[in-house]
Amino acid sequence: MIDDGKPIFVQISEQIENDILGGSLAEESQIPSTNEFAAFYRINPATAGKGVARLVDDGILYKKRGIGMFVTTGARDRLIERRRDEFRKDYLRPLLDEAAKLGITPEQVTDMIRKDQIAS
Repeated sequence: MIDDGKPIFVQISEQIENDILGGSLAEESQIPSTNEFAAFYRINPATAGKGVARLVDDGILYKKRGIGMFVTTGARDRLIERRRDEFRKDYLRPLLDEAAKLGITPEQVTDMIRKDQIAS
């Protein structure tokens, strides 16, 4: 999983997000401890903790004192909404801007996508 292009703590938080989106971490379920992440990825526990803290700050995880970290109720829906917004901004908007430069209408883009799906 470790990719040199991104900070490790970001990769840890993204992996947890992906596990929530994929259903392997259900809402209200406990996530592995920072020490477990650190041992598995052979990283400093503080680095793993920084990745978990990002998700706490975003309201995706919460801490049960003395027990561990848990997935917040509604976390999956929040992640889907945020990722859809990011998808729109990072992929869809540039696609439509480039299509407009080439004289391709949104309807033509939609047709291209449909044809590509059929060909796949």
